Amino acid sequence: MSNTMTLTDNRNGKSYELPIYDATLGPSVVDISSFYKQTGMFCYDEGLTSTATCKSKITYIDGEKGILKHRGYPIEWLAENKLFLDVVHLLLYKELPSAERLESFRYELKKRSFIHEGMHKLFDAFPNNAHPMAVLQAGVASLSTFYPDHLNMDVKEQYMEMAARIVAKIPTIVATAYRYKHGFPMAYPNLDRGFTENFLYMLRTYPYDHVKLKPIEIKALDTVFMLHADHEQNASTSTVRAVGSTHAHPYACISAGIGALWGHAHGGANEGVIRMLETIGTVDKVNEFIKRAKDKNDPFRLMGFGHRVYKNFDPRAKVLKKLRDQLIDEIGIDTNLIKVASRIEEIALQDDYFVQRNLYPNVDFHSGLILKALGIPNEMFATLFVIGRTPGWIAQWIEQKEQDSLKIVRPRQLYLGEVEK
Repeated sequence: MSNTMTLTDNRNGKSYELPIYDATLGPSVVDISSFYKQTGMFCYDEGLTSTATCKSKITYIDGEKGILKHRGYPIEWLAENKLFLDVVHLLLYKELPSAERLESFRYELKKRSFIHEGMHKLFDAFPNNAHPMAVLQAGVASLSTFYPDHLNMDVKEQYMEMAARIVAKIPTIVATAYRYKHGFPMAYPNLDRGFTENFLYMLRTYPYDHVKLKPIEIKALDTVFMLHADHEQNASTSTVRAVGSTHAHPYACISAGIGALWGHAHGGANEGVIRMLETIGTVDKVNEFIKRAKDKNDPFRLMGFGHRVYKNFDPRAKVLKKLRDQLIDEIGIDTNLIKVASRIEEIALQDDYFVQRNLYPNVDFHSGLILKALGIPNEMFATLFVIGRTPGWIAQWIEQKEQDSLKIVRPRQLYLGEVEK
C-alpha cells in the first residue's frame, strides 16, 4: 500500500480512509472491501466497468494504447515468433518453453487428446440440429464423470495434469461434435500431427483419404487460437473465476465459461460479423448499410468494429488482417464476403463518424473471415473460440487456486422493489 484516499460524505460530513494499491502496469486500485463496514453503503458499478475483482499476473491490457501482453510478452511478438502451444505453456507454467520442453509438452497433449469411448453415447443422444456450443458445454461437464480420478484438486501435480487433459480434449470434443452433427465417419486424433494441424485433420478427414493441409491454413488457425488465448477479466473468464470461487471442479468452471462465451456479444461476435456481411450481400450495398449504421434510429449495427476495452485499436486485429490477406493470396480465394468486408473497412478507417468514435476493426471482424476461408461453418465459430480461450481460463483458475485465500464471489445490489405487501 502506497497511500490512501479520503472519501467525504457531504450529507453528514463524515470522512473515510480507503487504501490505494499500485499496479506494476496500469491504473492503481482503491480497496473498497471495507466500504460497507465503514459507511453502511454499497458501491454501484453496473457491468463492473470500474471494478477490479482480483489480483492477477497473467494478462495485461491497455485499451487506450492498444496493448495486450501475456506475462510481459506483447501479443504481436508472440504471434510473429511463437506457436499457440508456446502461449499455452506460458499461461499454464508461467514461462515460455525451451524447444525440448515444447516437444515433451506437445507429446503430453497428444496422449491426452483421445476421449473416453463412452462419450460417444453422449454425442449420439443429441439431435442433428443441436448447436455445437450446447454439445461442447455438455461434453466438458461430462469429463468429471469419465475421469473422476482427479476430482480432488488440492495437489498441484494433479490439477496441472487436469489442465493438460482439458486443453487436449476440447479440440477432440469439438471435432467429434461436428462429425456427429453432419453424419460423418468418426475420426480419431492423429499422433503424427501437431496440435492445430490435428484439429483441422479431424474436421476434414475421411477413411482412406489423405488430408492435405497447407502450411498457411495451419498457421492461420494457430494464430486465431493464440490471439484468443486469454483476455484478462472478460465475461467468460470472470464466470470461470466466479464458479471457481465456490470450489467447484474445473470441468464445471470451464463448462460455465463456455455458456458465457456463447453469447452473441462475446464469443458469438465473429459469427455475427459473417451474418452481417451476408446480409449486406454485395459491394454496391455497402454505402447503404454504412448510412444505416450511423442512424441512431436504425437497429442495424456494424459488427466487428469497436471494442469494450480497446479505445484505440485492437492489437489482435492488426495481426489477423495481415494473416487474412496472406491466406487469401496463398489459397487463392476472393469471395464476395471478403470484397464486402474490405470495402466496409476501407470506408470505416476514413470516415470521421467511425474515426472520432474509435470504431476500428476488432479481432472478430477478421477472425470470422479467416475461419470462413478455412471452410469452418458459422455455427462452429464459437467452439473454436473455446479451444483458444481454454488455456487462459485454466490459467486463471490455477492462479485463483494458488492464492492465499479464496473468498466466494458474492456481489450486492441496489434494491428497487416493493417495500412491503
